[in-house]
Amino acid sequence: METRTKNVSLEDLQEIVGEEHAREATSEDAVDGVAPSFVVEPGSIEETSRLMRLANDEGLTVAPRGGGTKRGWGNPPRELDLILSTVRMNEVIEHVPGDQVVRVQAGLNLEALQERLGRSDQMLALDPPEKGAGATVGGVVAANSSGPRRYRYGTVRDLIIGITVVLPDGTVAKAGGKVVKNVAGYDLGKLFTGSLGTLGVLATCNFRLHPRPEAARTVAVELNDTLAAGQAAQTLMHSQVFASALELHWSEDARLLTVLIEGISKGVDAQAETTSYLLRGFGEVRTLSDEEADHLGPLTPPGAGDEVAIKIAHPPAELTGVLDSALGAAERRGVAPRITGHAGAGVTYLALSGGEEEARAQVVEELREIWVRRGGSVVVRQAPVPVKKRLDAWGPAGDYLGLTRRVKEKFDPRGILNPGRFLGGI
Repeated sequence: METRTKNVSLEDLQEIVGEEHAREATSEDAVDGVAPSFVVEPGSIEETSRLMRLANDEGLTVAPRGGGTKRGWGNPPRELDLILSTVRMNEVIEHVPGDQVVRVQAGLNLEALQERLGRSDQMLALDPPEKGAGATVGGVVAANSSGPRRYRYGTVRDLIIGITVVLPDGTVAKAGGKVVKNVAGYDLGKLFTGSLGTLGVLATCNFRLHPRPEAARTVAVELNDTLAAGQAAQTLMHSQVFASALELHWSEDARLLTVLIEGISKGVDAQAETTSYLLRGFGEVRTLSDEEADHLGPLTPPGAGDEVAIKIAHPPAELTGVLDSALGAAERRGVAPRITGHAGAGVTYLALSGGEEEARAQVVEELREIWVRRGGSVVVRQAPVPVKKRLDAWGPAGDYLGLTRRVKEKFDPRGILNPGRFLGGI
């Protein structure tokens, strides 16, 4: 018997992408428990455009997917008919080492791109925690995902210079260009960055690149308490040390502030010596081996099983306050906290495990009440579905919600892309 959903059959999809590139979905394709009917893998912008036109005409709800590393982000979708996978669109279209720019298809694996760029001693200065789990360029852009090096190089919005997207009605739109100084046209790149696949399907992305550093050193200080964490971070931020990353690691096993210094060998040696001197007043200082630095692992708690992982955005000067409030809220409810973060950027990640599900949800509610009032935000990055439904992954949007709704209505008037997953349930 032919499988159909909303007047669209598997054969209709296979007619566009080929028989081997469309299939019925399985339980592994579900997003927060919401199961789609089909998974389709277009191999070109043209096929993506035809698929989106069909979905829009027939009212199919669509979730774009790259490596699937951020499948648990956002709220559960209201409904889902079709997973549109970009895995076949995985080519480097153009790399111009002399101009330090690259243009790639959105389904390209980020680690594969970095390996390709490394042959020219260049890099895309993005190091999100999910990079080793198969993250694609498009997924990283859609989630505006960044890592430790954002302290020096900025986030996706600072590095993307051009974009091609397929809109829900199948229209192909382009903005930006192949040179860093090209500012002509509406900046779709920054608009689509962080939109979580709710405005269109990313097809290609252009980035500016940086030279790979000649040498690197990681200096760490063993922190005595939360006050030392905040003071040490502020000392480094207001010093002449030109660090690539300033990271916090706080758990039962280690309480460290680490400073990544990159550049030419002599410069790295001098900067590392200055860093060690500045940090001596806050605890024991040592230089980490490459193995130790790598062992610290992904600096964002990924969340697993019934673990609840949140992202707290706050003024960098409030690091001690964030630590005290998070540790206090967790201790009062018998929940085990694990904290990491970008200490220089005002982003702290908290993973909660153990205790009752109700207790973990209460910790999030308490922290959200504190830090939203103080001008920050608390976003749930990973949680069991019942917790997400209770808390809302994004939290209060304030005046920003009205603008977000208007943008969504402009680009996706039928609401077929990731319905319900983004801010305010759009």
